[in-house]
Amino acid sequence: MSHNAQPSMPPLPSAFIEMLAGEDSAIFQRLPAALDGEAPSVAIRLNPAKCRDMKPVDSLGAGRVAWEPWGHYLAERPPFTFDPLLHQGAYYVQDPSSMITGHILRSLLPLLPERPLAMLDACAAPGGKTTAALAVLPPGSVMVANEYTPGRVAALSENLARWGNPSAVVTTGPVDRFSHHRDTFDIIAVDAPCSGEGMMRKDADARAQWSTGLVAQCAALQREILSAVWPSLRPGGYLIYSTCTFNTAENEDNLAWIADTLGGEPVAIATDPSWGIAGAVKGPWPAMRFIPGLIRGEGLFAAVVRKPGSLSAEIPAPTRKRPYKPGPYDALLSDPASFVTMGRSDGSGMIDLLPASPLLPREIASACRPAVTLGTIKGRDLIPDTSFALSAAMKRGAFPEAEVDAATAIAYLRHEAIRLPDGTPRGIVLLIHQSLPLGFVKNLGNRANNLHRQSWRILTDAPPSQIVTF
Repeated sequence: MSHNAQPSMPPLPSAFIEMLAGEDSAIFQRLPAALDGEAPSVAIRLNPAKCRDMKPVDSLGAGRVAWEPWGHYLAERPPFTFDPLLHQGAYYVQDPSSMITGHILRSLLPLLPERPLAMLDACAAPGGKTTAALAVLPPGSVMVANEYTPGRVAALSENLARWGNPSAVVTTGPVDRFSHHRDTFDIIAVDAPCSGEGMMRKDADARAQWSTGLVAQCAALQREILSAVWPSLRPGGYLIYSTCTFNTAENEDNLAWIADTLGGEPVAIATDPSWGIAGAVKGPWPAMRFIPGLIRGEGLFAAVVRKPGSLSAEIPAPTRKRPYKPGPYDALLSDPASFVTMGRSDGSGMIDLLPASPLLPREIASACRPAVTLGTIKGRDLIPDTSFALSAAMKRGAFPEAEVDAATAIAYLRHEAIRLPDGTPRGIVLLIHQSLPLGFVKNLGNRANNLHRQSWRILTDAPPSQIVTF
């Protein structure tokens, strides 16, 4: 049987098609045709912390994502770069299948102690699953988002900053160092590096690089990562394992390995049959398989295992929250006692915000990159950072505000000079678009200095007709 790839896509590897044919499951029968003949879905996941009062987007889309109440399909892919709300963290562009993270966590919360939780996202970039988890975790929880590849850390940090939850910190490097932080996390997510079969519908590289050797190499790497993070999961805690592959070597076989070697107890996550999510194709393990052609999304495998033992209802050691000491920036913070300000030692004058939580080990805190930078000291002045404007850590009303339209917001995001409404106070001003913070300027009266982060600016020119307004 011939499978013609989409335009500009190389054909599916013949060995990949043979592998699917060799699996004893009917769910793979239509998969090659779906990968070649059906267009990928476009979807966004709204940020509940920023979008509760926004107008619905159903009229612009093509229905809701069944397993994610904040997920919306779009009828077509707009030029997202030119939507200010994307830069403000009002939503995240994400494949619908990957939105299952929120459903998994909502299903696990009744099984966990009613207290703030510590979570590790071991392979976090670019941040889709991390932000989905932050939207579900109880108040006061802490997220450690780790990324091995240095080149992907900038995108992860920017996406977390846009999302605006100051409970996240970013770490960089191999995950084996977490094995020294024993019994630290209540939940660990491992969205493992994989052979990428689930991306073959929209990623030519995923087709070109695939081989049976790559599958074996990825399966071994996944077990290394799982072995490294397992000691840092508290007894009674949960590990969420996922890949964007179809083969059983990286999925069911590794799930069996977690149970047999690490002692993990597979946990079933209930799904509605109408969603079209398939189960495991090998062994007795409860799992979720997202198969293009059966669901509106890309390929994904997800499973949950529990570490034997019982989680304490009390926040584990260190048992005391860091004592709150009044600081010079308290008037700018929504809850000063929830944060620790930390000046950088590189002489830059930058001041970061860390969660003041006993759930964040000091060793991790000292080596992390906070999601929020308060600002930079220049002379006697604090120049507030864009990430602070987007964060829930900022106290609304701490700065004068000026509402701007979409065209002005795009000009600001390009780091261009902008005009402020008449009567805008001089000094630091917080720009607002559609009632959400956008960033800071310094109003000098006759002009306003643009304080948007240079590294986050829009580099592509866009005609006004391309500006997106949800």
